[in-house]
Amino acid sequence: MGKVTGFLEYGRHKTPWRPSEVRSLDFKEFVLPLERSEREEQGARCMDCGVPFCQSSYGCPISNLIPEWNDLVFRGREEEAWHRLRKTNNFPEFTGRVCPAPCEGACVLGIGSDPVTIKDNECWIVDNAREKGWIKPMPPKFRTGKKVAVVGSGPAGLSAADQLNCAGHSVVVFERADRPGGLLMYGIPNMKLDKDLVLGRVQVMKDEGVVFKTSIEVGVDVSAESLMKEFDAVLIATGSTKPRDLSVPGRSLSGVHFAMDYLKGSTENLLSGSSARPAIDARGKKVVVIGGGDTGNDCLGTAIRQGCSGVVNFELLPKPPASRTPEMPWPTFPRTLKIDYGHAEAEYAFGKDPREYCISTKEFVDDGNGNVKGIKTVRVEWKKNEAGQFVMQEVPGSEEYFEADLVFLALGFVGPEEKLLESLGVARDNRGNAAAAYGAFSTAADKVFAAGDARRGQSLVVWAINEGRAAARSIDLFLMGETSLP
Repeated sequence: MGKVTGFLEYGRHKTPWRPSEVRSLDFKEFVLPLERSEREEQGARCMDCGVPFCQSSYGCPISNLIPEWNDLVFRGREEEAWHRLRKTNNFPEFTGRVCPAPCEGACVLGIGSDPVTIKDNECWIVDNAREKGWIKPMPPKFRTGKKVAVVGSGPAGLSAADQLNCAGHSVVVFERADRPGGLLMYGIPNMKLDKDLVLGRVQVMKDEGVVFKTSIEVGVDVSAESLMKEFDAVLIATGSTKPRDLSVPGRSLSGVHFAMDYLKGSTENLLSGSSARPAIDARGKKVVVIGGGDTGNDCLGTAIRQGCSGVVNFELLPKPPASRTPEMPWPTFPRTLKIDYGHAEAEYAFGKDPREYCISTKEFVDDGNGNVKGIKTVRVEWKKNEAGQFVMQEVPGSEEYFEADLVFLALGFVGPEEKLLESLGVARDNRGNAAAAYGAFSTAADKVFAAGDARRGQSLVVWAINEGRAAARSIDLFLMGETSLP
């Protein structure tokens, strides 16, 4: 511990954002760097507590050595901090931008004060390493002669491919989109995760020997049979890609879209460099986003950047509390009210927080030509039943009507698509995910493994990295009879 009294001397200082009125005009990343001295102070706030809950099961799923690299940041030992970080995290430039930071929720300092800026410190370490040229290709010194196919190039697939390649296996990653990255490429807007970062990391992996085959869908462009013949092991890391739908009257009207279709189209249009507008364009339209969470917030930010005339965000659940309650004690994740970038931009543009809580969609209204023109809703309240479970009840007389030219459904995902699983002979669990036990990651199909959201269901990027790394270890053990992978 470098600064024994650091947590007493320095306050929490988050990485600042560009002002709403500036950042909402473009799709560039909105974060601004702290001065080096300020970052060192933030590292000094780490208490080096006896039991670091930040890297426990409550905090970081990949067990980042957080107190260690916080101390190295404070001491100015930047390259050591980078090497310590990369021991546990293949892609800190991703988690440092998009992870909700359960580590900070579990920070011991957060019991009585503001927690350490762990996520920002992590992001600074890797960004500094990239600027200094410390992130270089490191091809394996030997090859095992074993070949592994990774289906899906999201965070689980990428981390597994990276680890398997380090072990000396020849890895081929199959991606049905035109660019690798999965959720990182097309599910998260550029202003939150610049796509050059994703492509840059993929290029490092290519230079290390990993082969990427894009615009190829396994089971369509490449048969499952040929995959099984060519490779010694196959990993399913396709993610949870079936969106949850909303079965109400008017669902088939033009203008009602899944959120991921909207975000993907926006990013594709941005990366194309075309001056043409995207196929789903919010310019001049009244937008309603149904569903909160990161995806709903990303839809808000995207619609504002496209020039929508108004935006509303429906949330079925009650407004979260401002601080922890007895139902969310430390070190559990604090499900408190947060103002994300999209919320702040909407408030600046339209004068109010866009979120409407405890509201349920009853019907999409037709304009007479097959287009959506509005939404009929009702307010709900949540009460405990005799079993102590919260149940939803509609509030009589609370019906409302909201105008809407575009509606985006950001309701999460219900599992992987069945076609690939069926073609590989992989059974599904009772939630529809690929059936494979955590730790082993092997399915009932011979030499087929599964990891990430395709196995555990919709989750965090950091959990996908955890699963990709752990699955790689299991595959290495399966192929070689022993493994030195962490």
